[in-house]
Amino acid sequence: MRGLQRLELINAIARELQVRFVTTDINAYFDGHGLAHPGETVANSKWTYSREILAKASEAKIIEIADDLGIRVSVATSATTAPPRMWRDPARFRLFVSHISTHKDRATRLRECLTPYGVAAFVAHEDIEPTLDWQNQIERALHVMDAFLAIHTPGFSKSNWTQQEVGFAVAKDVKIISLEMGELPTGFISKQQALPRRNRNAIEIAEEIAGVLRSDPATRERYLHCSGLVDVPF
Repeated sequence: MRGLQRLELINAIARELQVRFVTTDINAYFDGHGLAHPGETVANSKWTYSREILAKASEAKIIEIADDLGIRVSVATSATTAPPRMWRDPARFRLFVSHISTHKDRATRLRECLTPYGVAAFVAHEDIEPTLDWQNQIERALHVMDAFLAIHTPGFSKSNWTQQEVGFAVAKDVKIISLEMGELPTGFISKQQALPRRNRNAIEIAEEIAGVLRSDPATRERYLHCSGLVDVPF
């Protein structure tokens, strides 16, 4: 891990600890990971205090803590991103659901039906708290998603937002699932076979999506781990 990446990761962890815990809980958390600390906050903030403790930790320990907090680490790009609030549980499969606002009800219903399969689906218009920065939360979700679902309802291809999300997923090279609901996929993902709506309801569609995640080599191990079907590393 290069110096800049180490610093960025320490800062991301410290910010996460600052948001989640009071100082006594931060100390207890460090105890759980075997990190020595003074026991009292002598710094001006929980963030500064956490950074000082983490700066003395080994690279392996820092990566271990980042993983425990759900902060993804990309060695190739030196990128560190904390997940949005509804994705704080690293034991859930993270599926980003791209949709247009006029059809958010369909995306929300599908999210509910995916929950029993161990999938935490991110639906921006429902999952972002009013007080949080909208674009920042979407970008965080895109950075840490395990797979991407595009709901192609009429108007999807005309939305600047959904097209940017699709472009991000293509560049990130994650598994992309297209669901045809009145409009065919366009652009870079038009070559992929879309799942047809037919006359199926959300429960039936969710079952097929879970099947794709379970069988596709790009998502299989991560999905099986999150769904509890088998204990495999990821």
